[in-house]
Amino acid sequence: MSDGIGIANLPNQRHKITSQHGAHFTIMVVGESGLGKTTLINTLFATEICAPRNYRQRFAKQLDKTTEIEILKADLEERGFNIKLTVIDTPGFGDYVNNRDSWTPIIDFIDDQHESYMRQEQQPHRKEKQDLRIHACLYFVKPTGTTLKPLDVEIMKRLGTRVNLIPVIAKADTMVPEDLLNFKTIIREVVAAQGIKVYAPPIDPEDDTVSEHARIMQSVMPFSIIGSTQDVTTPDGRVVKGREYLWGVAEVENEDHCDFRKLRSLLIRSYMLDLITSTEENHYEAYRLAQMETRKFGEPKVRKLDNPKYREEEEMLRKRFTEQVKLEESRFRQWEQHLIAERDRLNKDLEQAHTAIKALEAELDQVAAYHRQGGTVGRR
Repeated sequence: MSDGIGIANLPNQRHKITSQHGAHFTIMVVGESGLGKTTLINTLFATEICAPRNYRQRFAKQLDKTTEIEILKADLEERGFNIKLTVIDTPGFGDYVNNRDSWTPIIDFIDDQHESYMRQEQQPHRKEKQDLRIHACLYFVKPTGTTLKPLDVEIMKRLGTRVNLIPVIAKADTMVPEDLLNFKTIIREVVAAQGIKVYAPPIDPEDDTVSEHARIMQSVMPFSIIGSTQDVTTPDGRVVKGREYLWGVAEVENEDHCDFRKLRSLLIRSYMLDLITSTEENHYEAYRLAQMETRKFGEPKVRKLDNPKYREEEEMLRKRFTEQVKLEESRFRQWEQHLIAERDRLNKDLEQAHTAIKALEAELDQVAAYHRQGGTVGRR
């Protein structure tokens, strides 16, 4: 019995099952256009998952005033382990002068994924479940150096209660280190004051190394990011991913330049499983509990009609309907006037005909009277 009964071999079995089946991971990126969301995703996973965008056409869509949802999927493999990656992009968010309710399509999409998964769990056959629940949401903050905008605060409040929210400062190479540290402090203060929930790596009290790593991750949030898929040569001859300037090279994986390596470790190397688990056990369960408290089993979700896109469409339809009604009323008045004029003309013609008939009857009466008088005189 020196080898035990085999319980200690369970992690090896679990590892084998996981290796065979692989995993799936869904990440959402939210932020204004031009902040490097596409570049960061491609840099994180070392492949072109998202095609570069043509921002010359961005202003051609200003009249749409809607936030879009784009779903990109890729199969990644490393050392025989496969992962199905899904990237949810949100082009159009924050790109307009009036961004009121521009977060609604994003929030609706997140809730719809929880709803879809919950409905699939209620079905008799549940083997082939489609799961697009968001495991991590990267919110890109514009590197202004001042504070979070009201739009940032509003959407981060809503995202924090639904997904694992991870704020990042985009294009950190546009700020000097002192301003960047000060900006991080301001963001942390705003997040705390506004009660915004952000993802915090779990601290393991039994493992000092893991706990210290988690504390480091928490201390650097929001992550300052430099994204680049281009190889550049540093002054000392090294070839690295980065951006080249007149003053030197901003290296993507240099921790003195940005927090890219820490973010990658958080998302992939160290806490991907925790992100997936916390989505299942916290965010999905919270949604499921809230729905079960207000709905009967199998009852469909009540759709809210507060989506700005639907409101604008409804307003356009209402306006079009009103214009159509006014047009039909104008046509009706014209036909009414035409009928009245025709009625008056016919009445006038009828009166003239009636007068003519009366005149003819009078003439007939006179002729008849004359003949009666003439006939009488002749016989005498």
